[in-house]
Amino acid sequence: MAKSEKKDVAKSGGQELQSGAGRGLSPFEDMERMFETFFGQSWPRRFMRPFEMDWGNLPAPFEGRTPKVDVINRDKEVVIKAELPGVKKEDLDISVSDDSVTIRASTKHERKEEEGEYYRRETSSGEFVRTLALPAEVDGAKAKAEFKDGVLELTAPKVVASKRHKVSVS
Repeated sequence: MAKSEKKDVAKSGGQELQSGAGRGLSPFEDMERMFETFFGQSWPRRFMRPFEMDWGNLPAPFEGRTPKVDVINRDKEVVIKAELPGVKKEDLDISVSDDSVTIRASTKHERKEEEGEYYRRETSSGEFVRTLALPAEVDGAKAKAEFKDGVLELTAPKVVASKRHKVSVS
């Protein structure tokens, strides 16, 4: 280390700890720095390039992810709760079969600004489809759904299963 360089080091219990000031913005930057320390400057940095984030192209809603969904198995019904922020009721499609539920949703947002010579228009859209296996057979014809504040709650009654009876042999 050159004399002009200073290392920010805190002492704790006889051990030297580096402060967080030298940490990278992502674990990949930290990993790249470790490889450079171990292998020297000859480490080809191009191997790390696929992990860099392009902040100018953030994903649209639902792109690369699916909303959180809870499946609740109650005594007489199955309840499904899904968080669907930004989705409108008319952009939601739900289908129920005896043993599964499919939720489809799409979003489209358009923002337009005009002021003097300034003009800006942004459009983003996204969609997802998710099919969930149900823990019990349900009566899809009697299912009910509510959608409020971006949360879908679907309730489907379970099919009344015949109980097992013991048969005596005569």
